[in-house]
Amino acid sequence: MDRVTLSDHLTMSRLVYGMWRLGDDTDTSPEHVERKIQSCLDQGITTFDQADIYGDYGAEAVLGGALRANRSLRPQMEIVTKCDILAPIGCHADIGGKYYDTSRAHILSSVDRSLGEMGIEHIDLLLIHRPDPMMDHHETGAALDEVVRSGKVRAVGVSNFRPWDWDLLQSAMQTPLATNQIELSLGELRPFTNGDLAFHQRQDHAVMAWSPLGGGSLMQPDSAAGQVADEIAAEFGVDRAAVAVAFLLAHPAKILPVMGTNNLERIGKISDALKVKLDRPTWFRLYQAGLGHEVP
Repeated sequence: MDRVTLSDHLTMSRLVYGMWRLGDDTDTSPEHVERKIQSCLDQGITTFDQADIYGDYGAEAVLGGALRANRSLRPQMEIVTKCDILAPIGCHADIGGKYYDTSRAHILSSVDRSLGEMGIEHIDLLLIHRPDPMMDHHETGAALDEVVRSGKVRAVGVSNFRPWDWDLLQSAMQTPLATNQIELSLGELRPFTNGDLAFHQRQDHAVMAWSPLGGGSLMQPDSAAGQVADEIAAEFGVDRAAVAVAFLLAHPAKILPVMGTNNLERIGKISDALKVKLDRPTWFRLYQAGLGHEVP
């Protein structure tokens, strides 16, 4: 599997396994989680995407159970996690309401909590999960520099940031931001034309794509884009999910799709997207199906 360089200290597999549903599975035992991880590793998928809030602030601990049970797993993995969302659930059930916190104190405590929950010595990539309208970019930037200098975090980035949010935070940092994880799929095409992807492509930033199957909408029988994907999938002997992911991989920007499922059979097919090679006319056929109309 191809690898993408995000920083001097970090490379990641082109396909990423997303763990936002890890705590929702009926079986969260270390043995079952290990089977998911091993299935990914067998395909060359070495990057695993977490966040402190996933699973009502419990998914990191579920992953930690597997990593503690089998110490040989961690050296084979790059672990991504995120912070700054506080919601009245799980360990934060007693707060009054949902808000974002990009203060130094919260970033440092979040890093320490994530390390403890997962039982690891460092986080490969830490992302600010959502743009914080109350962000003091000098404080946030200094805190991100600090966690990198401490060795607790190898690289830092953001999620769901617009170009101006990125520029504001980066202006107060010594450490280069490594990536932006944004929603991007056949069901969410705006970043291709609203400047988001162009901004990162111009600066040669790798972009991570969350919900590459449109939150499952592309898998619905009445999905126009899904139906076109089915026709293409038949040519390559794969399913429509593989085609939807291949659509992102075919773009000249370095897009890293983040695929999340608890089904072991589907996990074993994530790399099927690499079997699909889309030429420009076929890519536009999918693009127009996603748009719901012909390009001008």
